[in-house]
Amino acid sequence: MLRHVLTYMEDAVSQLLENREDISQYGIARFFTEYFNSVRQGTHILFREFSFVQATPHNRASFLRTFWRCFRTVGKNGGKYSSVCCYLLTAQEYHCLLQLLCPDFPMELTQKAARIVLMDDAMDCLMSFSDFLFAFQIQFYYSEFLESVAAIYQDLLAGKNPNTVIVPTSSSGQHRQRQPPNDCNPLEGVEASLFYQCLESLCDRSKYSCPPSALVKEMLSSVQRMTFYGFLMALAKDEGINRALGALPDKGDLFLDPAMDQELEKLVAQVSGLSVSGPASSSADTANMPVRNSPRINSPWKPLHHRRKMDAESEGSNEETDSSEN
Repeated sequence: MLRHVLTYMEDAVSQLLENREDISQYGIARFFTEYFNSVRQGTHILFREFSFVQATPHNRASFLRTFWRCFRTVGKNGGKYSSVCCYLLTAQEYHCLLQLLCPDFPMELTQKAARIVLMDDAMDCLMSFSDFLFAFQIQFYYSEFLESVAAIYQDLLAGKNPNTVIVPTSSSGQHRQRQPPNDCNPLEGVEASLFYQCLESLCDRSKYSCPPSALVKEMLSSVQRMTFYGFLMALAKDEGINRALGALPDKGDLFLDPAMDQELEKLVAQVSGLSVSGPASSSADTANMPVRNSPRINSPWKPLHHRRKMDAESEGSNEETDSSEN
C-alpha cells in the first residue's frame, strides 16, 4: 500500500478542500488522522465513486471485505427461492447490493462475475452468495489481468502464439465490454502448458495485480487442456489464491465474523434492555429515569455526492421559504 500513498494524499487534500467549511470546526490535523485511520481500517471506500474504489489494490480488497461483512447474512438466512439455508439472488439483485456501497458501480462488472458462475446459462439465473462472492472477487480484483488473459486465450484458440503480452492501460480500468471467448471448441479449450507459459510472461510484465504464478502453474499442470471460463472458475474456487489475496475468509468461515457478531449482540442487548420496562411502569417513573447521552462525533469529511445532494436540498428549501414569504 506504501506505493499508493500519493493516491491517498491527493484524495485527502481533495476532500479537505471540498469540505473545508465543515472541517474547519474539527481542525486539519484531526481530519488527516481520521482519514488515514479510515484507510487503514478499510472503511474509506464506503459510498465513494467507482473510480476511487478501484484505484488501488487496497481499495479493492477493502471493498470486497466490506461487501462480505455487510451482506454475509444473505448467504446464511433462508429465502423463498431456496430449500437450503441461503438466499439465491440474480445478478441484478447482487448489483443492487453493490450499489448500496458504491452508487455508480458498473453493471457490466457484475455481469462478468455472474458469467463465471453461470457459464452459458441465462444471466437471470439464481446464484448463492458464496458462489457469486468468490467469482466477484476474482473479476473485480484481477480485472486488468483477466482482460489480458481473454485476449491471450482468443489468440491461442485461433492458432496464434502470442509473442506480445497485452497489458491493459489505465483507461482499460473502466472495464470495457469484453467479448466472451468461444469455449465451444471440439478440443475443449487450449493446451494448458502453452496457456501457462503465456500467463507466466504476462504476470512478469504486468504492472497490475496478478494471481501468484506458482498457484496458477499448479492449477494448470493438473490438466491437459483448459477453457477460459474453466480457468476463471478454477481461480474463484482456489483457496490458495483467496488466502494470497487476503480480503475474504476461507469458504468454510464465510458466514463467521465474530467481531461483527459481537457488535450486533451488544446492540440487541441494549435494545432489549430498553424494552424490558413493563406496562405497570408509570409515566412518572419513566420521566425520572436518567437519560444517557452517548457521545457522537461526526466525521470531519463525507462523500462528495452526499454533500452535493445536501446542498441541492438546502437550496430547494430556501426557494420554498422565499416563495412562502411572498
